[in-house]
Amino acid sequence: MNLIKIAQFVLLTLAAALPLTATAIEEPAYDLVEAWDEPDVEIRHYEPRILAMTEMAAGENTGFRVLAGYIFGGNGSKQEIAMTAPVQRSMPGVSNSEMAFVLPAEYSMAELPVPDDDRVKFRQEPAYHAAVIRFNGRATDSRVDEQWALLTRFLDAQQIQTSGRPTLNQYNPPWTLPFMRRNEIIVPIQLAAAADDAAAH
Repeated sequence: MNLIKIAQFVLLTLAAALPLTATAIEEPAYDLVEAWDEPDVEIRHYEPRILAMTEMAAGENTGFRVLAGYIFGGNGSKQEIAMTAPVQRSMPGVSNSEMAFVLPAEYSMAELPVPDDDRVKFRQEPAYHAAVIRFNGRATDSRVDEQWALLTRFLDAQQIQTSGRPTLNQYNPPWTLPFMRRNEIIVPIQLAAAADDAAAH
């Protein structure tokens, strides 16, 4: 990635860290179903989306470079694709871990340019319900494990069943001050459980 591309990425990710600026990075569309203050948990309904994904066999930094290379023109059309937030990755300690960028909603699978790097794969996800716990600070492995345990206990208490694997989602560039960082663990949940819970409230 050349210096111009790096500068573009810096400007885009800085916008995610400064929400009061005029430029906003696109985030996946969702409807809020229910929310709690303690812990900071939400039930959301996400719209369909397309993920650009790659394995993190050689580490998180390598995964990021592979995906960033694709959206900054590393494709058959030399087309630049807008950066979105969050960066999604597998939870710590998971084998065959992956990293993903959510592609802008304007694209369909047929419209996506072919990656130059065959490590970039695409996956189309249907609409789904998810439970989300939000936390600030550095997303260290121990902190992520702690928050996942907290979310798991909360869902058990609410009798909400998960239906997929959790992911760690980070919204800010690495240099963001810890107290300004937005991190979320997002896990799919059973649709019937989410609907029953919303009706009860």
